[in-house]
Amino acid sequence: MINLTDWRSVYSSLQCFPEIWPILSQNIGQIIALHDPHGKPEVRLSYSQVWQQIQQFATGLQTLGIEATTDGLPPRIALFSDDSPRWMIADQGILSAGAADVVRGGTADPAELAYILKDSGSTGLVLENFALLKKLRPEIEDLPIQFVILLSDETPNSHDLPTIPVLNFSQLMEKGKNTPFKPVQYSRETLATLLYTSGTTGKPKGVMLTHGNLLHQINAIPDVINPDPGEVFLSILPTWHTFGRTGQYFCLSQGCTVVYTSIRYFKPDLKQFKPHYMISVPRIWESIYEGAQKQFREQPPKRQKIVNFFLSVSERYILARRVVQGLTLNLEPASSSEKFLAQLQTWLLAPLHRLGDRLVYQKVREATGGQLKFAISGGGSLAMHLENFYESVGINLLVGYGLTETAPVLSARRERHNLRGSSGRPIPETELCIVDPETRQILPCGEKGLILARGPQVMTGYFENPQATAKAINEDGWFDTGDLGWLSPQNDLVLTGRAKDTIVLTNGENIEPQAIEDACLRSPYIDQIMLVGQDQKSLGALIVPNLEALKQWATRQNLNLKLPEEALNSTQGITLDSPNIQNLFREELNREVKNRPSYRIDDRIGPFQLLREPFSIENGMLTQTLKVKRPVVMERYRDMINKMYETVTR
Repeated sequence: MINLTDWRSVYSSLQCFPEIWPILSQNIGQIIALHDPHGKPEVRLSYSQVWQQIQQFATGLQTLGIEATTDGLPPRIALFSDDSPRWMIADQGILSAGAADVVRGGTADPAELAYILKDSGSTGLVLENFALLKKLRPEIEDLPIQFVILLSDETPNSHDLPTIPVLNFSQLMEKGKNTPFKPVQYSRETLATLLYTSGTTGKPKGVMLTHGNLLHQINAIPDVINPDPGEVFLSILPTWHTFGRTGQYFCLSQGCTVVYTSIRYFKPDLKQFKPHYMISVPRIWESIYEGAQKQFREQPPKRQKIVNFFLSVSERYILARRVVQGLTLNLEPASSSEKFLAQLQTWLLAPLHRLGDRLVYQKVREATGGQLKFAISGGGSLAMHLENFYESVGINLLVGYGLTETAPVLSARRERHNLRGSSGRPIPETELCIVDPETRQILPCGEKGLILARGPQVMTGYFENPQATAKAINEDGWFDTGDLGWLSPQNDLVLTGRAKDTIVLTNGENIEPQAIEDACLRSPYIDQIMLVGQDQKSLGALIVPNLEALKQWATRQNLNLKLPEEALNSTQGITLDSPNIQNLFREELNREVKNRPSYRIDDRIGPFQLLREPFSIENGMLTQTLKVKRPVVMERYRDMINKMYETVTR
C-alpha cells in the first residue's frame, strides 16, 4: 500500500498518465471517482470501478487490432464526444491500449470534425452517439477508419457502415471482459493526445501533447492547491478542452469525486453537491455575480441600500487590506505611512465588513454550496469588479494562465500570495519572460511586451506542421504565447491582452480592448461587449444588453420597454433604438471607462450599437470556453460597424 502523503513522489516517477489508475484503485478504491447526477440513468463509479472499466475498454480496443508502436507516433483514435464518465473511460482506455486520442466535442461542426479526422490520420473513431455517426458517415467511408465505437448503448446494424465494424459501448466492454489486458510500455515523450485549436481564422492545428506534458501538470499543480481524497470537484468545462481535461485529471489524481454539471444545471448543483473545488472560465463567474446582483435588485429599496452600503464598505476594506499585505499591482511598494493609513482603515472598517458578512455575504456563499475552498478561473483575465466582489463576499478565487499548447497551466495565483489582477507566478519548472514584440529583446520588470514560456508542459509541436511549429517555438525552446503582459518584481504575471487583438487607431495609439471591455461589464445593463475601431479615429462597441436589468430600469422610469421579440407585436413603448435607451448606455460607457485606474483619453468609446442576438457557441461567436471570436463577430457585423462609423463622420 502507498501512503496517501507519498502520491506526489510516486507520480513523479511515472512514465505515462494511465499509470495513476492502479495506484488510486489500490489505495482509495471505494471512494467515488465519477458522479453524473444528470445521466440517464445516474452514474456513480468508484476508483476501483473506473480502473476496471478503463482496462476493459482498452482490451476491447486491443481485440480490434490496436497495438502500441515501439517507435514513432502511436496509432490515433478520434474521440468526438461531450463530457461524461464514459468520455473519461474512453480517453484513458485509448491511452492504456497503446494509442493516442484526437479529441473534440460532439456538437462541433461536422465539417470541422471531418477535417480533424483526415488531418490526424485517425484509424479508429469513438463517437458520442448514433446521431453523430449519421452526420459523419459520408466522410468516414473515404477514410482509413477501421472501426467505430459508440459511447451510447444504441444498437448499430450492418446498414450503418457496411464495410466498417460498429460497436456500442456495452459490446466493446463485453469484448474486453473476456480477454486479458496487455499493459503498454510508454516513455514520457510518447504522444498522448492531439487537441485541435478552435482557431477563429484558418484551419485548426493539431497540438501534440505527450504523457510527460500531462504528468508535469499533476505533479506541479499541488503547489497551487492540495485537495484531499473524497473532496468534491464540480466539473463544468468540457474535458476535450485542455483546461477542463487537466482540471479533471488533476483532481482525480488527488482522489477527488468529480461531479458532472453543465450551464443548465450548475447553479442548483452548486447548492446540492456543495463542491470544495471548481474551475471555470470568467464568463461563469460573471454569471454567478450577475445572479447575485439580480437578487439584490429584487430586494425592497431599503434593503438594496443596505446591501450597496455593505458592498461599498467591504470594497474599501479589501483595497486597504491589500496595501497592508503588499498585494497591489503597483511596481513600487507602499511606503510606511501608506501602510499605516491602510492598516488604520482596515481596523475602522473591519466591524462593518464582518456585519456585512453575517447579513449579506453568507447568503452569497450559500448559493455556491458554502464549502468552496478554492475556485480557479482561467481561459481569460478576470475583471477587477469581479475580483473585488468575490474577495468582499469571502469566495477564494485563484486565477491561472495557460494555453492549449502548454497543457495548459503556466502560472497561477496561490492562497499565500493571491495578487488580484494578476495571473499568478509560474508553476514549478516553468519559466516566463517578456520580450519586445519586434526585436525579441528581453524587457525589464514592469514593461509590457510579448509573453514567452518554457517548461516541461510545452507541446512538442503542431501535428505534421513544421512551419507553424518553428514559428511558435524557437531554437531555445521558448514558446510564443501570442499574449501581451508584464512581470512584477516578485515574478507575478499580469496579462494586458492578445497581440493580435490590439486595436490601432488612426492616431497611432495601440489599444488593448480586454481591460476596457472588463470595465464596461461592471454596468448592470451590459451583458456582453466587444470593442471595434481598427483604423478609425475612436473606439466603437458592439453591446449585448442585459434585457432583464434594462426592463427593470424602464419600469422605474415609468417607461414601457419593448424587447426585440415584442417590437413587432406592439405599437406603444420605447425600443433599444430610442433616445432614452441610447442615452442610458452612453452614460454607462462614459462612467465605467473613465473610472478605470489607467484611463486615457483614447480609451473613450465613440459610436456603439446594441445587438438583438447574444454572442453564443451556437451562433459561432463564442469559443467553447466562452471567449468572443473577434474576427467572426467582426465579419458578422461588418456592415453594421461600417454604418456606425459612417454616421459619426456625417
